[in-house]
Amino acid sequence: MQALKLPAGCAQEIIDHARADAPNECCGILAGHDGAVAQVYRAANADRSPVRYTIDPKDMMRIMGETDQAGQEILAFYHSHTFTEAYPSVTDIRSVPPSDLFDYLYVIVSLQNQDAPVIRAFRIAGPQVDETPVEIGA
Repeated sequence: MQALKLPAGCAQEIIDHARADAPNECCGILAGHDGAVAQVYRAANADRSPVRYTIDPKDMMRIMGETDQAGQEILAFYHSHTFTEAYPSVTDIRSVPPSDLFDYLYVIVSLQNQDAPVIRAFRIAGPQVDETPVEIGA
């Protein structure tokens, strides 16, 4: 299983986004090549909720255009858990489209411990949840 390579600056961007949107969940998209993140794209949480997220459709269209223009592929969707661990909730699992349509990672940043945020990645196929290693580097 290939690890998601997340530069430290991108990891910090996700954490900063989560903190800025707390207590609501933040959300966005990670793009790059071959499992290596090159860009974090922040999006608005259309649900404006502390327990669920939906990427604002206007942001989704904007980000898809920007990633196409940059020649990047969408690698993962990210969101935050402001009070719980970095593991997909039942709501998260139910909101994932069928895996035969898409094959994306789902990255969760947990602010459960404000002083030590945790970032984890998962592949979700129906009820099956498999963790993918995240390598945070320079």
